[in-house]
Amino acid sequence: MRNKGADMAAAVSRRNFILGCTAFSISGCAVPRGAPSKREMVAGADATDADFALEIVSRDRLPLYANWGHSRPSRPTSWPASAAVPQDQRLAPGDILALRIWDAEESSLITPADERFSDIANLTVDSSGHVSLPFVGEVHVGGLTVNSARQRLQSELVSIIPSAQVQVEVRQGRRNSVDILGGVANPGTYPLSERNLPISSLISTAGGVDSALNNAQVQITRASNVYRRPLADVLTIPAADVPLQGGDRVLIEADPRSFTVVGAAGREDVIGFDAETVSALRAVSRMGGMADTRADPRGILVLRRYPDAIVSQPNGPPHPRVVFSFDLTAASGMFSADDFELQDRDILVATQAPALTTQRVLALFGSLLSFGRAAGSF
Repeated sequence: MRNKGADMAAAVSRRNFILGCTAFSISGCAVPRGAPSKREMVAGADATDADFALEIVSRDRLPLYANWGHSRPSRPTSWPASAAVPQDQRLAPGDILALRIWDAEESSLITPADERFSDIANLTVDSSGHVSLPFVGEVHVGGLTVNSARQRLQSELVSIIPSAQVQVEVRQGRRNSVDILGGVANPGTYPLSERNLPISSLISTAGGVDSALNNAQVQITRASNVYRRPLADVLTIPAADVPLQGGDRVLIEADPRSFTVVGAAGREDVIGFDAETVSALRAVSRMGGMADTRADPRGILVLRRYPDAIVSQPNGPPHPRVVFSFDLTAASGMFSADDFELQDRDILVATQAPALTTQRVLALFGSLLSFGRAAGSF
């Protein structure tokens, strides 16, 4: 009887020892997590010297945020005048003319024997708008249409070649060409065959816009002026489809704005704006949604920095750092998230559900307890 009692006491001692080790292990090691909890993120928000301001987003407070302005104010840019009716192009300095002169006379000053025409190539329009024509001299063609220039050149030649007939071809120079630098299938330099050619025609000629660009933007550099506008406006608003001028440089690129996603989300990444307006709810969708087993729908946070100049305004934000909190478990919270506009360089945090850590602790405890029972059976 004493041996059996001793064995039972030893078994109980082993179990107690293993359970003690289990408790010590759980208390002494951190449970791994993929994201902070909301409670951890907003801790200290009520303190007088808090390092940020906490905003619980609601329908009533949304208008207030709009008055705070943008965390990174963009320099406003104008847009060129609306498109005019396309017209014939006008010759400009740098254009190069090629003439074919027909002469029916038996003896001609300009055509070889047994030939009825003579070609004169590479007549460059100089800075004063003149070309130099053999046997005639300087002829002013700058500012004329191609047909008007042909008539003027022919009238000058008739004085020495009565039967002269002139054909003119033009290779546009820099002042009658535009550069499209990127964002299309075929970037390069394109001659303007017409005055007031709309930008949509240039884009089409260049092979169309790269479909991979998020919320494509059009930038026009004209002399010292830079204009910028969403491509969607250019394609849908007739007044925004502006006429191009010789020397314009056009660039089509993705929207430079972005937001960062971290925490218990479907992806952690820097994500570009895919529309002019991206709501917090749309951003949640773009980040792949919330991880079903990890994310806290009551703890979706947007972290934003405001410049001191905005904070100091009478209706400005209360702090240079503001944390906006959304509760996506309620319809009102969903609506508010859909009405809240993200700004450039915002940080979107999907916090971890509070119950998740407890579940992991219990799972770890259960595993160790099972091990203890197994060990105690020996």
